[in-house]
This record gives sequence, C-alpha cells and structure tokens, in this order.
Amino acid sequence: MNSDEEAVVANAPSADDARTAIEAELRDATAPAAGLAELGALARSGRTEYGTDALVVCDQLVRIFATEGIEVQALQGLDLLVAERELTALVGASGSGKSTLLSILGGLDKPTAGTVRVAGHNLAELGPRDWLDYRRHTVGFIWQQTARNLVPYLTAHQNAQLPMRFAGVRRKARRDRAMELLETVGVGYCRDRYPQQMSGGEQQRVAIATACANDPRLLLADEPTGELDSHTAGDVFGALRAVNRDLGTTVLIVTHDIEVAGQVDRTIAIRNGRTSTETLREAAEPGRREVEYAVLDRNGRLQLPARMTERLGMRDRVRLDERTDHIAVRPGAESPPLAPSSGEGGDAERTEQRT
Repeated sequence: MNSDEEAVVANAPSADDARTAIEAELRDATAPAAGLAELGALARSGRTEYGTDALVVCDQLVRIFATEGIEVQALQGLDLLVAERELTALVGASGSGKSTLLSILGGLDKPTAGTVRVAGHNLAELGPRDWLDYRRHTVGFIWQQTARNLVPYLTAHQNAQLPMRFAGVRRKARRDRAMELLETVGVGYCRDRYPQQMSGGEQQRVAIATACANDPRLLLADEPTGELDSHTAGDVFGALRAVNRDLGTTVLIVTHDIEVAGQVDRTIAIRNGRTSTETLREAAEPGRREVEYAVLDRNGRLQLPARMTERLGMRDRVRLDERTDHIAVRPGAESPPLAPSSGEGGDAERTEQRT
C-alpha cells in the first residue's frame, strides 16, 4: 500500500460514524419543514373555541350508565349552547337524556366523555373546593318534588336566607335580600309561613327565591310544574320569567308541559341523547310567530322530526339533492335486490342479460 492509499484508509469513517451520518440524513429527510411547523402553531393559536361567548357549552357530551353489565347511553355526543340571560326550555320523551343533562350542569353528575363549561368553569377540571363554590354561587337548582327544595322547619324567609348564610353573607344583608327575592316571585306574604302552610305553587316560588339567593348565573329547573295544576303552573312559570327578566338570571327548564314550553323564547328538543330540533319565537307573548329548526351537529348529523319522516315514509335511506341555496331531502328508493349467489341460476341470468 502506497502513501496515498494509507492516507485514504486513515481518513475513512468508522462503521459507527457512518451509521450516525445515515441516521442524521434520515432525520433531516423526515422532519417537517420549519415553515410548516410555524404555520401549524399559528393556526392552533388562532382557532376559535366552540361556544366561546356562550354561558353554557356542552361539546360532544356523552353519559353512559352501567347496570348489571348493561350499558345505557343517556347522552350520545350532545352539543348545546345557551347564551347569557336566555329563558330556555328542554323537552323530550322520558329517557331522552334531558334530566341527565340537567344533573351534569348542576354539578350532581359527571359526563363519561365530552366537555362541559358553565360561566367559564370547565366542570371536568373542578376540585372539591371548586365544586362547592360552583354549586353555591354559579348555579341554582329546583326539583320537581317541592319537599326536596325547602327545609320543613324553616319559614319561607328563613329558607331564602339559608344559602346566603352558608356563603357568609351578613345577617342584615341576607334578610333584606331574601325579602326582596320573595317579593320578586310574588310570595312576600308567605314570609313567616312554613312549607306545610303553603300550597304547592307557593312552595315552588319560595324554592325559586331560595335558589336565586346567591345570585347564580344559571338557574336549572327540573319539571318545576310537574305536580301542579295549570293555573298554579302559570304562577310558577311567571316567577321563573321574573327572575330571568328582573335579575338577569339565565334559566333552563326541563318540562313536559306544552304550555310552559310554548312561553319561552327557545325550546330545545332532545331525542336519543342528542339535541334534535329547536323552536325559536319572536317574543314571549301568546300567539307569536315561531319557527322550528332541525339541529345540525358538529359532525354533520341531522335528526329529522319523526312526524315528518313517518308521514313521508322515510326510513333507512334518504336522497339528498343539492340546490343553489339549500339541500332537499327526499324519500330514498327501495333497497335493490341482493345479487344471487353462485349455483342459484346467477350465471344463466347474467348470460341472458348479455344476450
């Protein structure tokens, strides 16, 4: 070996050095360009979060109950937005998921999956102290059963003061606030009465005052008129409307009462664990114009009203015809017959078709 050959051999890379160089080249070849990485970061930073301006945000909400090995999906990817100061009703058949939704919003239950935000609180991230503060100051809850809403050995005035007492409000302030709330819902005359001395409608109106004691951002009412006659139910709904109008409280009512559902500005129907339709009304007065909309969720799913699909015989499949400004939905053709399997005359039929 001459001197030139010896120099080449001496300067040649070792096997380890060669392997390191090859790995570096592969990393460079597969790494994303710096410009793409920067664009991706910029896009993520500018992405608008779903329901940013809403008071209540339910994003792909799922709730599954497991009982004796059987799973029941009460909520199946539900999306919902409720704005500040809205007066809204939730309707739906028994088992549709509306009471489950109210329990989650009230902090009484937790979703299996999905995101829930109320007044800026992400309910999945709340700790024990946060939950207490949330239930005490952010949300108020009214049950259908009047006995669950009030302490039986306290008067109406004392019941309305109780949440403020737990929150540390001074005695003079809470007494004045409690009386003001009783007057707002029209039961100031029940001040010194115990629950058993009041009618069911009066008890529910005192319960509304009590639920509003700490000025919650959201008031939830689960069938508040379910045990009342139509006249008394009207008084209770009037109290809910009063706190919405006079106190600016956002009110969400679960109800089967068609009259109550027809008096709010927005009625949301839940079917099979998802929001299916919304009815919007121009003003909160009888006889006002109302428009029903089907809800298109974030995955493009649409639930058509059963009364329409049944009348038109729509089932299994439908035809979608795109127009300039809308999409037409028409009954689909019947399913084509299955192709015959081999050995059952299929070859002969195909031959006849070719000839």
